[in-house]
Amino acid sequence: MYTDHDVNAAVSANIISQAQADALRQFVESERATQLQDEEYVRFVSGFNDIFVVIAAGVALAALWSLGNLVGAWLGGALVATTSWGLAEYFTRKRQMALPSIFLLLTCLGGVFLGTVVTLTTLQPESAFGPIAAFALSAIVAIVHWFRFRVPITLAAILATSIGVALSLLVAVFAFSEVVFKLGLFSAGVITFILALRWDRSDVARQTRRADVAFWLHLLAAPLLVHPIFVTLAGATFDAGYLQAGLTILGYAVLAMISLIIDRRALMISALSYVIYVFSKVLASVGLIHEGTAVIGLVIGAGLLLLSVFWHPLRRKLVQRLPQRFAAQVPAAH
Repeated sequence: MYTDHDVNAAVSANIISQAQADALRQFVESERATQLQDEEYVRFVSGFNDIFVVIAAGVALAALWSLGNLVGAWLGGALVATTSWGLAEYFTRKRQMALPSIFLLLTCLGGVFLGTVVTLTTLQPESAFGPIAAFALSAIVAIVHWFRFRVPITLAAILATSIGVALSLLVAVFAFSEVVFKLGLFSAGVITFILALRWDRSDVARQTRRADVAFWLHLLAAPLLVHPIFVTLAGATFDAGYLQAGLTILGYAVLAMISLIIDRRALMISALSYVIYVFSKVLASVGLIHEGTAVIGLVIGAGLLLLSVFWHPLRRKLVQRLPQRFAAQVPAAH
């Protein structure tokens, strides 16, 4: 089975021309009666060998972490990070396997972060330097990893670790404040969301790896934006009444409209847990304590399935109402 990535690779290798690739895509689209970009295609697994490699690498890296920790967390982290990098030289740079590439990036950064933060926190338990240094070192490794391997998720990892540095510094300098922390998260989410839109705009047809980069940026931006909003709606005691339920419906409707316009589903998925929590609390207040979550899950699940069925017609109606200069910057609605 050939993927859109394989077609692009064939064009890069001069096996087929760009015109032939475009004609092939148009033919496939007409056969499926669906645009490729409308399905928000992201390459995760090209075959079961991807899963096999991830399982094998996970077992080996877990063993290295355990053995290294017999000496110290710094050695365990170093062994995991360097081994992940070495494996990426083959499975990412040479084989270009999607799922192992994602996994090895995460284990590399995880080894760097955990090895650093555990070691420094052990040496100076009261110091805030440990998390700051761990996030900063992870960000540096992620930047180098991007220039070496160009894995689409890496830019999101760079932003995530950089946000970790900023928030850790914020907490260290001003002490912990829930309001400031939520503002920091939301601001980081806005910046990440804008960057994701810029990457999306650079590939409106979503036929290159730029679309994959944008997907991961949206996936990072979504919880950063959604968490502060819905936690604020729930209040300090996390109690939820009819007012919170109404505001939650309004907020989720806005997120759904944005998701439809930009043709990204990450915002809606990130908000689901908060919506279920708020409405289960409301149902519990009227006596449906045990059944509340199940009822809300059934209603929301059915609603999302219907939205999936009518995604394209709804998108078409929304995009048609946008000003032309905005409509040209999102995927075409068919």
